[in-house]
Amino acid sequence: MGVDAGAGALTPRARDLDEDDIRVRPGRGSRPRTRRRPAHDDAVEGFVASVDRGRYGVLVGDRMVTAMGARELGHRGVVVGDQVALAGDTSGAPGTLARVVRVAPRTTALRRSADDTDPVERVIVANADQMVIVCSLADPPPRPRFIDRCLVAAYDAGLRPLLCLTKADLGTADELLHAYAPLGIGHVVLGRPLTTARLAPVRKQLDGRTSVLIGQSGVGKSTLVNALIPDADRAVGTVSPVTGRGRHTSSSAVALALPAGGWIIDTPGLRGFGLGHVAPDRVVRAFTDLLPGTAACPPGCDHDQPDCALDDWVRDQGADPRLVARLDSLRRLLRSRDGAETW
Repeated sequence: MGVDAGAGALTPRARDLDEDDIRVRPGRGSRPRTRRRPAHDDAVEGFVASVDRGRYGVLVGDRMVTAMGARELGHRGVVVGDQVALAGDTSGAPGTLARVVRVAPRTTALRRSADDTDPVERVIVANADQMVIVCSLADPPPRPRFIDRCLVAAYDAGLRPLLCLTKADLGTADELLHAYAPLGIGHVVLGRPLTTARLAPVRKQLDGRTSVLIGQSGVGKSTLVNALIPDADRAVGTVSPVTGRGRHTSSSAVALALPAGGWIIDTPGLRGFGLGHVAPDRVVRAFTDLLPGTAACPPGCDHDQPDCALDDWVRDQGADPRLVARLDSLRRLLRSRDGAETW
């Protein structure tokens, strides 16, 4: 310690001070944080039936509970089809709000990206086991390349695909069924009016399953849902006579219970279905009818180069127009991932 001769008192020199000599008042943010999270042992289980702007409609027993995500979920998203645990007020009474505190591991997850050049994926439906690809035979006309995209997404997600062809009273299904027959995909063909007898084959494919319906606007998806579940009251749109495209009638996915058991998850009508998150080799595996022709491809073949074996293989099959069209669809899809092709 140094001596201040003028004051006659002992004062510390600055160089002799350390942190123990300074008393610091704790700040508001100095409280130690803990990683421990509430256990929520009394949380109740529920099924997410709807999602709307950060609010979840969760079915708990026979009542619908409105919930929001709890802080402990972090950035994890909650989608239709998720099995979740709820804390808080789960009475379902008007004005009440529960909290989603846990999301159970998903058995399947259907994903899509904004477009083919964007690798960022977004889960749109969880825990489905079947994808119903709804395609009209006329007004609007069938779009096989959209079907091919849906098949890639279904196989990548581990879903069983089912082709549902609507408006058979306006067009024939023969050509489309011939194109996809080698894939062994289940199919149903529907004409209007959607009577009980005509709906019977569809019900057989849906009952007891959790099926997600995918289709472009105007193909009759909402009409089909309303026929299967009269209380669903899904809005039905029309097809523009100028563009030949349907107008969006659903703004978000919703799960609807089937009378005989199982669920239909109705999704908004889609203009596109981005596959930027699906690796090229997984895209090719979805074209099961072309896979035998890839056996002789050189290592690392992108299936769009001069030495790709698929060209010779298709030629050896007699240049079947069906296979030619399928190969063209595959290559267009692969090119779109690089922004070189639009669909």
